[in-house]
Amino acid sequence: MKTAVKEIAKDLVELYAARQQVDGYQYGPDTVWQKEFEELFPFEETEDQLEAIEATKRDMESRKIMDRLICGDVGYGKTEIALRAAFKAIQEGKQVVYLVPTTILAQQHYNTFVQRMMDFPVRVDLLSRFRTAAEQKKTLEDLKKGFVDIVIGTHRVLSKDVEFKNLGLLIIDEEQRFGVTHKEKIKKLKENVDVLTLTATPIPRTLHMSLVGIRDMSVLEEPPVDRLPIQTYVMEYNDEMVREAIGRELSRGGQVYYVYNRVNDIDEIASHVASLVPDANVVFAHGQMREHQLERIMLDFVNGEIDVLVSTTIIETGLDIPNANTIIIHDADRLGLSQLYQIRGRVGRSNRTSYAFLMYKRDKMLKEEAEKRLQAIREFTELGSGIKIAMRDLEIRGAGNILGAEQHGHMEAVGYDLYCKLLNEAVSVLKGTAKEDENFETVVDCDIDAYIPPSYIKNEYQKLDIYKRISGIETEDEYMDMQDELIDRFGDIPRPVENLLRVAELKAMAHRCYVTEIDINRQEIRISMYPKAKLDTSGIPDLIKKYRGDLKMQTGPTPGFVYLDQRNRNKDCERMIEKAKEVLGELAGMAGG
Repeated sequence: MKTAVKEIAKDLVELYAARQQVDGYQYGPDTVWQKEFEELFPFEETEDQLEAIEATKRDMESRKIMDRLICGDVGYGKTEIALRAAFKAIQEGKQVVYLVPTTILAQQHYNTFVQRMMDFPVRVDLLSRFRTAAEQKKTLEDLKKGFVDIVIGTHRVLSKDVEFKNLGLLIIDEEQRFGVTHKEKIKKLKENVDVLTLTATPIPRTLHMSLVGIRDMSVLEEPPVDRLPIQTYVMEYNDEMVREAIGRELSRGGQVYYVYNRVNDIDEIASHVASLVPDANVVFAHGQMREHQLERIMLDFVNGEIDVLVSTTIIETGLDIPNANTIIIHDADRLGLSQLYQIRGRVGRSNRTSYAFLMYKRDKMLKEEAEKRLQAIREFTELGSGIKIAMRDLEIRGAGNILGAEQHGHMEAVGYDLYCKLLNEAVSVLKGTAKEDENFETVVDCDIDAYIPPSYIKNEYQKLDIYKRISGIETEDEYMDMQDELIDRFGDIPRPVENLLRVAELKAMAHRCYVTEIDINRQEIRISMYPKAKLDTSGIPDLIKKYRGDLKMQTGPTPGFVYLDQRNRNKDCERMIEKAKEVLGELAGMAGG
């Protein structure tokens, strides 16, 4: 597994390094047709939406390869940004791929694109399991010849038999539903293809890549006119509450989602729900059904013929149904934070008050992370919370392995500048300017709260910028400058932010001393050295002697040091960080620093 992840990491880093060095296609300014197309948009754009559209066009009109993330809640106008970018691309003979996670969503976007492009000579095609083999074959032939301008599809567009004549733009919708391997497969079709990623809740890895500057980011925080926040309740499962919630929604002529994410007994749950509300038409659906059966059920729900849809998380990214304004999520503690947020976003698509009930088993002791997730989803009920959910997710479970398929990890262990450093190293190797003695990564693992609380920096753009700049701290002067700026702009620095600064400074200091890993807890400090470190080892005996038995040298394949204060076991992690800096200060002299 580790080997596979390393291979993905290598491919991904080399791909981005190549993208940095290659100029992208430079589009011209907007045409008359572009302006006419945009004037056909039936709604008034929000300020955030207009800024995101302008930023996307600037990317396309520049020499750089676009890799932009559009983050905005469901219904905030991300699809319109994609439509305008696609229209701009096809005017210059480029083909566009719109990659979506589900067949239902592919069909919805296909209908939207066909409707918006109907007054212009644009051909839009669909590749999904809802299409027959003959229809798919025709689309593939015409894609290769360049007759198809825009293809919208699921994983099907990633197959080996899909070829393009002149691919120019890749749009990825709801990125968290795809693995890294899938996404990189289509990017590799052409290394200079522009990429536009749309998401309501970027996963921590995606957000992390934006934080460290790998891709640009636009955030849509301004809700459309008349949109109301979703009333969210977290509670133990209760039959009476389920009956009341469904009854209340049906009494005002609405429809209900009931999410149960296990296929093997979803029919039993549907029967139980039907027994609670005998007058309602209750139907269940899941992804293992035959496509035409699933399509019929979803269309019946859209047409209002089904009152309660008991479904797995396939509705996470699905049809826009303004009449469904109550959602009940069974065993909500089993779902991830981003997933909960996505699913809750299925309701609240109209000007009615909507309700979300997140339920867990009676008398169940929730794990700490599950409790934090449910608390966060309850806390962020206001409109435009997608980016805040993602930031909280980053704080709860860390950035994860941003290079591989894993979605978990510890923020302190990964480090904010890991990807940038790997990327720069790959660029150096490609340019032939890499220095062997600098080609290593430093990891800091410390059991300490290190983050920017929302009470300190409320604006999400500013918070992302500060995270990014703290990750770039390399010297004590930069550390002090960052402290002064934070105090000047935001007031006294809270403890978690102080810790974040300390960890960033410690990591930069450790890297200068040829340290690959530094692990700190309340009892000890473990320092692992880079095997090819250029140290003056003659000073090591004096260093060991200075700490009177508290510091010991470790030999072997990974040499290093272990510090254990035998006279005082009551140190906290913050004091241990200072002690680690003291030891590193001694090592810096041996490294010529």
